[in-house]
Parts: sequence; C-alpha cells; structure tokens
Amino acid sequence: MLTFLALIGVAVAISGAMAFVFFWPMALVHLRDRHGDRLASFGSFAFAAPAALGWLLRGGYRELADPSLDGLCTPARLALWSIILSLVAAGVLVLVARSLP
Repeated sequence: MLTFLALIGVAVAISGAMAFVFFWPMALVHLRDRHGDRLASFGSFAFAAPAALGWLLRGGYRELADPSLDGLCTPARLALWSIILSLVAAGVLVLVARSLP
C-alpha cells in the first residue's frame, strides 16, 4: 500500500512538471519583455538556474507588482512546490515501505 501511495506521489510530481513546463517559460518571456533587468540577473539559461528557481519559490515576483506576471508565476510556483513536496513524500513512503517487514 505504501508503494502504491509513493507511485501516486510520483504521478503528482509528473503532473506538476507538466504545469511547470507550461507556465514557467511564459513567465520568463514576460520577464524578458517587461522586466529585462530581472531576467538578466538569472543568467543565460534562466529556465533551470538555481537563482531563478529560488526567486520563484520565494515569490520574488510579487515585488515587481505586475498582475500579469503574478498570473503566470503563481501557477508555476505552485507546480514547482508540488514537484518538490510530492517527490519528498514519495521518497519517505518508499523508505518506510522498505523498513517494514
């Protein structure tokens, strides 16, 4: 049963990844078009840059006070959190399942 729940956690992570891949590039394009200085601070490959992902996870987009950017970054942030939390939960469930007799 625990292994099944771990697989559900992986499925949630996959669906979160799909949402992230949908919203995060659009948010980066919006940043490029309207807030180029912020995008430049993330480096050349902002899609997977740790600084950009940390900025997204912390909700740093709110300080720009751009409602359109909020509409793109909020789903991307929720998707990224769902990926992280569901993979952690799946890992814990697998470890617990392996430790049981």
